[in-house]
Amino acid sequence: MTRTSAIDTACAYFDDGRFQTELAELVAYETESQNPDQAPELTRYLGEAMTGRLSAMGFSCAVHPNPVQDAGPILVAERHEGDDLPTILTYGHGDVIRAQTAQWREGLHPFRLVEEGERLYGRGTADNKGQHLVNLAALDAVLRTRGTLGFNCRVVIETGEETGSPGLAEFFELHKKALSADVLIASDGPRLQPGTPTIFMGSRGGITFDLVVTLREGAHHSGNWGGLLSDPAMILAQALSTITDARGQIRIPEWRPDSLTDEVRAALRGLPVEGGDGPAIDTDWGEEGLTPAERAYGWNSFAILAMKSGVPEAPVNAISAHARATCQLRYVVGTDPDDILPALRRHLDAHGFEQVEIAPHDRGFFRATRLAPDHPWVKFVARSLERTAGKAPHILPNLAGSLPNDAFADILGLPTVWVPHSYRGCSQHAPDEHVLKPVCRDALRLMAALFWDIGAGADGRTPGPQEAPAG
Repeated sequence: MTRTSAIDTACAYFDDGRFQTELAELVAYETESQNPDQAPELTRYLGEAMTGRLSAMGFSCAVHPNPVQDAGPILVAERHEGDDLPTILTYGHGDVIRAQTAQWREGLHPFRLVEEGERLYGRGTADNKGQHLVNLAALDAVLRTRGTLGFNCRVVIETGEETGSPGLAEFFELHKKALSADVLIASDGPRLQPGTPTIFMGSRGGITFDLVVTLREGAHHSGNWGGLLSDPAMILAQALSTITDARGQIRIPEWRPDSLTDEVRAALRGLPVEGGDGPAIDTDWGEEGLTPAERAYGWNSFAILAMKSGVPEAPVNAISAHARATCQLRYVVGTDPDDILPALRRHLDAHGFEQVEIAPHDRGFFRATRLAPDHPWVKFVARSLERTAGKAPHILPNLAGSLPNDAFADILGLPTVWVPHSYRGCSQHAPDEHVLKPVCRDALRLMAALFWDIGAGADGRTPGPQEAPAG
């Protein structure tokens, strides 16, 4: 009954092929939350795949209907070992992004696990089935080694994260007591580098909206009417050009955060954002004077996701009546989320673009959150990971992307520590999604040791609520 034994148990689970076999079983559930036809799969994933595994580990399980109509169900599981023990809440989501089956390369299929070299391909391998499988298997490794966890554990698995987690906040409001804990320790997103563990304590928020210019009914011949009819695409392009300058620096004062403090800068200093997997960074893009890490994790970014006027696939000699751009702001703590679109409205009006309509997307988005890097739980997790990995983890105040951390931080009032098990080149949300086998094996080691340390009170007693000031 040692820490090393728990690590060895987790490694054996990977080395004898059980991880790959069980991940294949999870990937086979076609849990596309964006596809209403797959709603039964969401319920089946929780009722079959998750409930069976957790019940075998001594968890009581309940699958709850979502408080939002037509949204996917939510699983809550609990293993209670003692009133005087800390309680850990962990989380995962069983839904996946749209399959995009026709776009996967030959030999691959989104709902069939395919092993090629160091890669395991399949929809959900990285986001998020593989990640919560690692954590559940690590908990199981501790149970098999010690017989107990040494702490109480609650598990939430939702099935709507890819559609903005509808109903999750309402569910948490209804079940605050049942979901109370000392800390959230969960996994999503990528490591900064595949060979080094990463911790992040929140995420950027996001809001998506369309800017629309509609001037008249139908298009009109550009020869007969050119110079006489205003062009919606030109108006929209001019309006968009006022939001940032030529290098993408945000010009709306309310969209420029005030939270890039010396403490945050210190936490981001030296973190490897450039190189490795993914495209080369454009050094002359984004907020001037900030490092790449500060731009990605400490600042806001505006993006135009798509634009359309006329029929781009088959243009004709006509002045369009309509133009649309789908836009997105990713924002950090220090930005008022309730003033993002009102500030944009004021900005456009001040520049003479009253005719540009702002149409928010129905899909919910998550609010920005952040926990201080010196929080006791962050220090505890970092010490455990460093002890296992033999090197210090990369520590981010928040993820550059978005996830429902606000429900845990703002509604349940928890310190939140995320330990991602993927990497940046995983093709998340794209065809050919995959995980790296070495990262999965390493993650099993790290999480088994971390859960062992929590149960053993390594480095002294685990942090309690009274030692967890808000960060």
